[in-house]
Amino acid sequence: MNPLSLSELNRLVAGVIKETFFDTYWLTAETSDVRENANGHCYLEFIEKNEKIGSITAKARAYIWNNTFRILKPYFEQATKQAFGSGLKIMVRVGIDFHELYGYGLVVYDIDPTYTLGDLQRRKQAIIRQLGEEGTLTMNKELDFPEIPQRIAVISSATAAGYEDFLEHLHSNPTNFVFYPKLFPAVMQGEQTESSVINALNKIFHYKDDFDVVIIIRGGGAASDLSSFDSYELANNCAQFPLPIITGIGHERDDTILDVVSYKRVKTPTAVADFLIEKISETYNNLLDIRHEIITQTIRMLNIKHLKLQNMVTKIPNSVNLLTEKQSTNLKLYKIRLENETKKRLNQKKNKLNEIESFLKLSSPEFILEKGYSITTKNGKVVKNIAELELGDVVITKLYSGEFSSVVTF
Repeated sequence: MNPLSLSELNRLVAGVIKETFFDTYWLTAETSDVRENANGHCYLEFIEKNEKIGSITAKARAYIWNNTFRILKPYFEQATKQAFGSGLKIMVRVGIDFHELYGYGLVVYDIDPTYTLGDLQRRKQAIIRQLGEEGTLTMNKELDFPEIPQRIAVISSATAAGYEDFLEHLHSNPTNFVFYPKLFPAVMQGEQTESSVINALNKIFHYKDDFDVVIIIRGGGAASDLSSFDSYELANNCAQFPLPIITGIGHERDDTILDVVSYKRVKTPTAVADFLIEKISETYNNLLDIRHEIITQTIRMLNIKHLKLQNMVTKIPNSVNLLTEKQSTNLKLYKIRLENETKKRLNQKKNKLNEIESFLKLSSPEFILEKGYSITTKNGKVVKNIAELELGDVVITKLYSGEFSSVVTF
């Protein structure tokens, strides 16, 4: 028996692989543990998972040598707008290699970004569909946007050029509107973007009554950095946030999921500033229109009232004259009626007095005595009945002219 050394066996295996698998093959897999060394070579693993339970069913080491990687990486990232890294489903053209020291591996020669793009699009659509089924997809869009969005919570990197551009554009607006931006710093690219932006939103939530609107902005950057804004958790937080969210994360072509759920998506940070200025300008112009309408209507009403007053001033003398004449006529009539009524009343009273006078005259003792009658008194009292007299009483008899006394003798 002549045993083989390990290196001899590996060389035999390498020869068999080279003779058997001399061609290249298109392969679909998921990237894992992607690393780029100082020489520009990319080392990674390709894995395959069971879609139902998520367990790894196959794994292979892979290499992308620097002369290939410096071409494939920007090509892939420009096409997919995703950073080349772990967790991507890709389609690559590989050759099979077996090294005596490092063993089995795959060498990448080409990549088809359309496969990844399709997978990414499917993932985005799945997230959007999930948000729609949960009823949160359009919640932020349904909020009432403030008429005067001056108090602004800004989520951005403090050192980002886009943030500085936003502030400069906002504060130098030609209409001199005043804004009050407050920065809530966050990482805007890389693996920490999702958690960092969510943390900033949580901080803003505690002071939500102090702000009118939230904006999320970043500078231009690479299109591949946008994958962090296609996160379900970030989109779900933004969709349900109680303040309108405006995004301006420096890209023009494709919308991220964050753009889809936000109240408003604009292209750049300066475009966000323009949007806020325009909103206040609309309110300002509406107020100017209302003021103009109030002034116009007030002048019109004053003119109408002035004309009415002029007509009244013109009519007043005639009305006063007519009224005066009418009242004068009425007074004359009242005077005549009063005089007639007075005369009538006086005549009535005069006639009444005459009647009384006649009655009193006919009823007076003098009138009766003048007719030949007499009045007999005893002790100053008129004697009306013979029974009132006694024998020897002295009585006085009064006549129309004079009187005499006599003694009762029966």
